[in-house]
Amino acid sequence: MASPSDITLIDGFLDTLLTESGLVTHTLEGYRRDLEVFARYLGGRGLQGARRLDITGFLAAEMMAGRQPRTSARRLSALRRFYRYLLAQRGLSEDPTEGVEGPRLGISLPRSLSEEEVERLLAAPGGRTPEAQRDRAMLEVLYATGLRVSELVALRLSEIDSQAGIVRIVGKGGRERLVPLGDEAQAALAAYLREARSVFLKGVPATAVFLTRRGGPMTRQAFWGNIKRYAAKAGVETPLSPHTVRHAFATHLINHGADLRVVQLLLGHADLSTTQIYTHVARERLRAVHARHHPRG
Repeated sequence: MASPSDITLIDGFLDTLLTESGLVTHTLEGYRRDLEVFARYLGGRGLQGARRLDITGFLAAEMMAGRQPRTSARRLSALRRFYRYLLAQRGLSEDPTEGVEGPRLGISLPRSLSEEEVERLLAAPGGRTPEAQRDRAMLEVLYATGLRVSELVALRLSEIDSQAGIVRIVGKGGRERLVPLGDEAQAALAAYLREARSVFLKGVPATAVFLTRRGGPMTRQAFWGNIKRYAAKAGVETPLSPHTVRHAFATHLINHGADLRVVQLLLGHADLSTTQIYTHVARERLRAVHARHHPRG
């Protein structure tokens, strides 16, 4: 367990990140876990006294324990950020992560859905019940905009411009972006707002767009459960994650010739290199189509 002095340092670091970077809660919790794991590895010697050898030894121990390279790389990233904070604000004289190389990572291609699978998924919430109209609108908006699920459930009425057909999103790091809705998503959203949302209000005003039967905002976990249920109903066999529809949005745009920088802006990526993974997804899809359909494939 981390010592009280280490916990104080971690709390100060996370408070600074929250104030300056506007990171979401689960990202901050991830940083806390990674730093506490390293503090336990140090065995009471204290985070502030760590040296470069401690960092490299920690990474080696992670590898010996069979940890995935991506996990170790994420932990090293957390340590780098933490020690830069100590250098800048806590008088640390030397950064123990400087010059430490992380594990080599292969290209991890995000799982996506085919366009036909997306069509089946979007059609799964059938009927005119308030829940079906809400869920259909959520899925349509998710695929039309490429929002993160956390951004979708946090969407407020004031962030929708129905006249212009856009939504205003404040994403990671407080970065704001405007994303077009498209005709299908606009129609599904308008039907939900006109016919179904008032059923969930329970007579109490709410700013969130998507509500539950209790009148509160839809949660990430509840919506993720809905996606899995509709995927099973639609016969979608591709393994899903909360970001699968977002990945499909980006992949399908690139497959249809969208410029990579436009996709970057729509997704809210700070760095183009994050978006470039989708060019690999498109390339893999082309290879698969060629192999399946070409007579000498």
